[in-house]
Amino acid sequence: MKAMIIKEIGSTDVFQLVEKAIPIVKSGHMIVAVKATSVNPIDTMLRSIELPWSVNLPEILHGDVAGIVSEIGEGVTDFNVGDEVYGMAGGINGVDGALAEFMLVDARLMAKKPKKLTMKQAAALPLVAITAYEALVGKMNVQTGDMVLIHGATGGVGHIAIQLAKVLGAKVTATYSSANEALAKTLGADNLVDYKAESVADYVQAFTTGVGFDKVFDTVAGDNIEKSFEAAKFNGHVATILPIADPLQIALKSLSFHSILMLIPLCHGINHESHGRILTEIATLVDAGKITPIIDKSDFSIWDVAKAHDHMASGKAVGKITLTA
Repeated sequence: MKAMIIKEIGSTDVFQLVEKAIPIVKSGHMIVAVKATSVNPIDTMLRSIELPWSVNLPEILHGDVAGIVSEIGEGVTDFNVGDEVYGMAGGINGVDGALAEFMLVDARLMAKKPKKLTMKQAAALPLVAITAYEALVGKMNVQTGDMVLIHGATGGVGHIAIQLAKVLGAKVTATYSSANEALAKTLGADNLVDYKAESVADYVQAFTTGVGFDKVFDTVAGDNIEKSFEAAKFNGHVATILPIADPLQIALKSLSFHSILMLIPLCHGINHESHGRILTEIATLVDAGKITPIIDKSDFSIWDVAKAHDHMASGKAVGKITLTA
């Protein structure tokens, strides 16, 4: 099979097109004929900088995959050859990813692809949808009527989180950049905030009568996390996808703080079934018309992965960058 591999960490020049043997199926696993993948920040980071998982870096990157099951291993009962599937199943911790014609996947990490979506659209979902679900459902237990603030409305995780929070019955406020105002308005948030034009105090007063939000999901993090702590009510919840430097405000407001790292099952070999279960629920919501991924207008093949990474670095992408086989 054809595959794009890396032998070292560096610029996009490290990608090489090679011929490799098709993976051999093993117990609990499947071979998937790759039809599409997407670019996530973790993919570009694994390629370019030292991370905790760099010591066991696989040759083939990219975890998100959509494709067709071509072979089933012993013990796999939920899938059949020919099934269209999607998942986040490799590209890290020594497990080869989706930048190839075929990918060996742990069946527990996979789900049937949403029927309404193309392979290209489906490949955009796994990492971001699992992250949003773990934050809103698994960690913060968002309920009907909750006042929820989501930072980063048009980002990969943010645009799914808005739609999922609405499914859960929350009243959603989301921050956005004025450059993406038109797109932000399509996502279904009850309130939108231009983060450069409005202060935290202003929108907390406007949308929570000064009390603060019950639950805040910060998909931006960095310096923005202080805004999340400011916007949360006393005894509220804050979740973020990146580390924080100073936990003082968590203590002063008695916040419940949640760190979201959907890579844990892939990196530590635990709770694989949770990913398959979440993606099955997401597929149901997609087919019901309640969640739709936003896809960047770029048109890259897997063999153009260097150009796709450069496009992400340019900051010009709107929506998830996807690549087709």
